[in-house]
Amino acid sequence: MRSIYHSIVILLLAGSFFPACGVGTGKENATMQDTIVDPMDWVKNANIYEVNIRQYTPEGTFKAFGAHLPRLREMGVDVLWLMPIFPISKENRKGSLGSYYAVGDYNKVNPEYGTPEDFKALVRQAHDLGMKVILDWVANHSGWDNPWVKEHPEWYTKNEKGEITDPIGQDGKSWGWTDVADLDFNNLEMRQAQIDALKFWVRDMGVDGFRCDVAFEVPDEFWIDARTQLDSIRPVFMLAEAEHAPHSNNGSFQTSYGWSFHKLMNAIAEGKEDATAIAEWLKQAREKFSKGFHMHFITNHDENSWNGTEFERMGMGSRPLPSWPLPSMECP
Repeated sequence: MRSIYHSIVILLLAGSFFPACGVGTGKENATMQDTIVDPMDWVKNANIYEVNIRQYTPEGTFKAFGAHLPRLREMGVDVLWLMPIFPISKENRKGSLGSYYAVGDYNKVNPEYGTPEDFKALVRQAHDLGMKVILDWVANHSGWDNPWVKEHPEWYTKNEKGEITDPIGQDGKSWGWTDVADLDFNNLEMRQAQIDALKFWVRDMGVDGFRCDVAFEVPDEFWIDARTQLDSIRPVFMLAEAEHAPHSNNGSFQTSYGWSFHKLMNAIAEGKEDATAIAEWLKQAREKFSKGFHMHFITNHDENSWNGTEFERMGMGSRPLPSWPLPSMECP
């Protein structure tokens, strides 16, 4: 999910990944080409570090953040998840700074952060230190002054008056995301333009994968196609901001958000559940997910914005919970 204002605190995700048990049914595997690979070794048990470039340093630039990479590597960071680095749309902007998730152009970097060359240098620096870099990708909607709005209005969802709309929730009402325009995934040209943009960041800018915002609002078939085309360049890491079993079972994402386990950890910290509930969670995860991994966390920018920090939600439980060893997810 997205939020309008993000905490200036950079959040370390509690980083163990636990594979779901079982094998594909064959029918599921048939939805992916043979070029799609299993989750990569560098993903397992990785620590993902969420980075807000604009507010990480006083300068708010790629170069300034690069100075912190050796320290982060010493901390045990394996993967840098960069929140959207694209130009922020000005039209219908909320607040003076706007939301990173109102993408002004999918093929450019925000000039406030530096140049494309500065970004490529940051990626190389991270790679030299043994870290991977993934970008936050916003496929579901764009900013209102994204070039696509004027050049390809047919790529957007329209209301009964023929006007481009903001995203509409499952209840048929607006989610209040008035600073973004809803993309129409029934349009195959738009789908391919999205995939071409994803390929640009992998092929030309060197990123290792993507954290995909509101992935559950985008058709599964799009992610399958995107992953197939991306892996034709080189294998990439795909993280869905969703706990949607088909994402993992069809091979389009190696990793899904562990939202349900996150809620369970909060309940344990609050005394509403005890640790024995973890066994039931594991059982249910095995039944739903035939392959793939969960990304477990105690906080992220959305949790901080809407539900409070890990310290406010969990108290002293914020310390031991991320380090609890989960029972093996290996098949018996």
